[in-house]
Amino acid sequence: MRDPNSPLATTMRSNRHKLYAKPKRWVRWLRPGLFVKRWMFLSTIGILAVGLGIMVWLKLTPVFYTVKFVGNVLNFITRLIPSYVSGPLAIVGGLLFIIWGQTRTLFSIVEVLLPANNEDTLWDALATHRRLIRGPRIVVIGGGTGLSTLLRGLKRYSANITAIVTVADDGGSSGRLRREMGGIPPGDIRNCLTALADEEKLLTELFQYRFEAGSGLSGHSFGNLFLSAMNEITGDWERAIAASSQVLAIRGRVLPSTLSDVSLWANLSDGRHIQGESNITKARGSIDEIGCVPENPPALPQAIEAINSAEYIIIGPGSLYTSIIPNLLVPELVDALAARNVPSIYICNIMTEPGETQGYTVSEHIKAIDRACGQRLFDAVLVQKKIPSEAAINRYLKEGATPVILDRKAIIDSGRRIVIANVMDEEDTAVRHDPKRLARVLVKWYERTKGRWQ
Repeated sequence: MRDPNSPLATTMRSNRHKLYAKPKRWVRWLRPGLFVKRWMFLSTIGILAVGLGIMVWLKLTPVFYTVKFVGNVLNFITRLIPSYVSGPLAIVGGLLFIIWGQTRTLFSIVEVLLPANNEDTLWDALATHRRLIRGPRIVVIGGGTGLSTLLRGLKRYSANITAIVTVADDGGSSGRLRREMGGIPPGDIRNCLTALADEEKLLTELFQYRFEAGSGLSGHSFGNLFLSAMNEITGDWERAIAASSQVLAIRGRVLPSTLSDVSLWANLSDGRHIQGESNITKARGSIDEIGCVPENPPALPQAIEAINSAEYIIIGPGSLYTSIIPNLLVPELVDALAARNVPSIYICNIMTEPGETQGYTVSEHIKAIDRACGQRLFDAVLVQKKIPSEAAINRYLKEGATPVILDRKAIIDSGRRIVIANVMDEEDTAVRHDPKRLARVLVKWYERTKGRWQ
């Protein structure tokens, strides 16, 4: 008996699969929506029209002789081969030539448009492109790793994504560049750009690479230096980010919430006044009030335009006081968000954060956002369904973090809907949102509820 796992059997199965797959690939080209068949048909009509125009211009003389010549040829062929044989043979031969020509044409296009290591067919690439450009116009507001995690999942559903990112970071490489070169910190922008790029894995490794040698370069990430260099070349951060987006061929846009040099401050419940985003978390206190200097910074006009045209607004996930709320300290952004009558949802964190939200429930996260901006900005809140494992909880307890508790009544009293789903990824007791699950739940909720706003 032949071994089903032998190399020969595996090769035969592979060849059989390829044989059956080819007709299916051709059938896929007959599906509507690719905007290929209609243009090929239109070009064929154009060729026929040009030929007909030339004949008419020459007073139909070529038509007479062409018809006469073709008639003589056909009569000669039918005398040699009966029409019931020659007719079908000509049809089959013509179809084979059409298929051969179109196949070679498509292969030539594929060689140019698709990378050599890309396993997708041209149909796959076209279908994906059409689906993504038809995706909803989504505005995502936040910062930190939470925002970039979400963007990795959302880019599979739409190319019309605008990420509005906080610019209050003053720690690490971003903080050093901000102090030495001025302007806005590039760290969160860098993470979002790589998350939206097609070659995400390679770009993430490249942009996250940190230099370990050299007194000036040590500790800096390549991505931060790249964005800072683009800022120097283009003359301002807005054009630097736009140029970087083109270089990286990202799906969507990344915009800072403001171009002002914003510095966060917080008043803690024990009376301390803390200056600086990185110092707020280190203070390990309970935050009563948060603000920024300068007060009421102007919003980036492009960010306002993106919100005004948005079909779906997502806030979070991310650190509540140092990633999400800093965007909401820009009054023009808040007013634009409050004015939009579209589906809007807040993604609550899975775990509390020491120094920011220790002991917070879901409703307390919502109240903090409402208190910071003074207006209601979202209609629903997404909450993780299952709690992390006991091992993960014990690990986070040592750091002073606990699972965020769902207090249903308080949330309902705030007028928000509750969306409960399993969007968590737990690996080696580290808890974070899973990009694919999170995006899938968000898109399904949007599709299910968008009719209420239409």
